[in-house]
Amino acid sequence: MPCAPICRLACAAVLALAGLAGPALAQGVVNVYSSRHYDTDLALYDNFTEQTGITVNIIEGSGDELIERILAEGANSPADILMTVDAGRLWRAEEAGLFQPVESAILAERVPEHLRHPDGLWFGLSKRARVIYYNVADGAPEGLDTYEDLADPAFADMVCIRSSSNIYNQSLLASIIAADGEAAAEAWAAGVVANFARPPEGTDTSQIRAVAAGECQLAVANTYYLGRLLASDDEADRAVGEQIGVIFPNQDGRGTHVNISGAGVVVSAPHRDNAIAFLEYLTSESAQRLFAEGNNEYPVVADMPISGPIARFGTFVEDTVNASVLGANNPLAVQIFDRVGWQ
Repeated sequence: MPCAPICRLACAAVLALAGLAGPALAQGVVNVYSSRHYDTDLALYDNFTEQTGITVNIIEGSGDELIERILAEGANSPADILMTVDAGRLWRAEEAGLFQPVESAILAERVPEHLRHPDGLWFGLSKRARVIYYNVADGAPEGLDTYEDLADPAFADMVCIRSSSNIYNQSLLASIIAADGEAAAEAWAAGVVANFARPPEGTDTSQIRAVAAGECQLAVANTYYLGRLLASDDEADRAVGEQIGVIFPNQDGRGTHVNISGAGVVVSAPHRDNAIAFLEYLTSESAQRLFAEGNNEYPVVADMPISGPIARFGTFVEDTVNASVLGANNPLAVQIFDRVGWQ
């Protein structure tokens, strides 16, 4: 029985991964384990198939779930690609030995050095900035130009931010460790805790809504969350977004912290060449546009035009510490959060 259009990818995944596809189809597939759950990504996979004839089979789950699944499947895993969000999760997969090195002139040319693993184990495909938000009705607070400023007692009872268990906050602290050292990073984390307007709760969107509602004066969240509100079909969401101003921190220094969605070729990939071709396709101009705009993210390829709601935020200087450092510093970041009582 043929698959209905809405089930096309799911059916293809079931057939291929269950070993029910014929030999010819088995050679023309790439099996992608992805923690990205955006409908617009389906257009990416369809376009790749149209260009190459290679069928994309998708297995979705959280990053940690997919890592555990590949480990459980072992050498017989059908996974060719692991795609996930945040350098911290890419590092977890790397530490588990799930990636193999890839040498590709195309990827080396298109993906900036700081957004790919030094040994080619994984590559950034889209990026987002973690910024400071304020209510435009109140104006941008004076003396708030850097992440470090968030720990200033001048901003006591003003800051809303997520839990320390959130990987985005862990990577932010990892970047501060890289820039300022462990002792200064711990002092910063303690200072931010002292400035909480409320105990950490909710998502990045929750922090933005709290600023709009006056529950706090400042919030830290990724840029694409504000982009989503501004692009929403819900008038109330758009109204929230219009109340919010953006500060890109550390513009006179190292630059604003950015993180990535990224992917690598699994060490036991049964379709290695197809997997590399898929990664290279995801850095093409058309794919970068879809990849980034689908979630209001920034493309990783230089000189790509920025469009959609995030274009109104303007350009910014980004921190060019290698994303692999964010993963390497993750365990220490978690320890610091625990020591300072960041819930």
